[in-house]
Amino acid sequence: MMPHSQRKNIIIVPVQGMKTYNPHETDMMKSLQGAELASFTRRFFALLVDILLAIALFIIIPIQPLFIKLGWLQPGKELIFTFFGNWYSTVWLALYFAISIWTGNGKTPGKWILRVRVVSLVHKRITPWQSVERALGYGASILELGFGFLQYFIHPNCRTVHDRIAETIVVRVRGK
Repeated sequence: MMPHSQRKNIIIVPVQGMKTYNPHETDMMKSLQGAELASFTRRFFALLVDILLAIALFIIIPIQPLFIKLGWLQPGKELIFTFFGNWYSTVWLALYFAISIWTGNGKTPGKWILRVRVVSLVHKRITPWQSVERALGYGASILELGFGFLQYFIHPNCRTVHDRIAETIVVRVRGK
């Protein structure tokens, strides 16, 4: 395996143990030939920006009255955002990532700022299901002390667990 610093472009040769792709999927992978993979640093800071934005939106958007009306929250109790401390914080993060990845076609606000983009390896555009898989896949990447994120450094195409679950790859976006 080549050192990480030399892995700049997408490798389209199937990796041992990787499922075989049908001709359509191979064409999608070939269309990405030469695209620069996003660095771990850019991906990390894009994720950080998105988490901070999701928390800010949680605080700003008045969902507490809705939860009280639906009977999910008793009057007088406050909604508090905590990572994995309550069900609604986890659902909020999953919804934020699923909706923003799908509507931005691979660019969440954080990814847009850091000039990276999630690209499907099987479709021309990120599908709603892929965005949900990827959002929920973040949870799988967090398991075992974040080892799913660190697999970026092991996989030849710098794919993390959530990338492999959703059949996506993250590339750097070149701009003006």
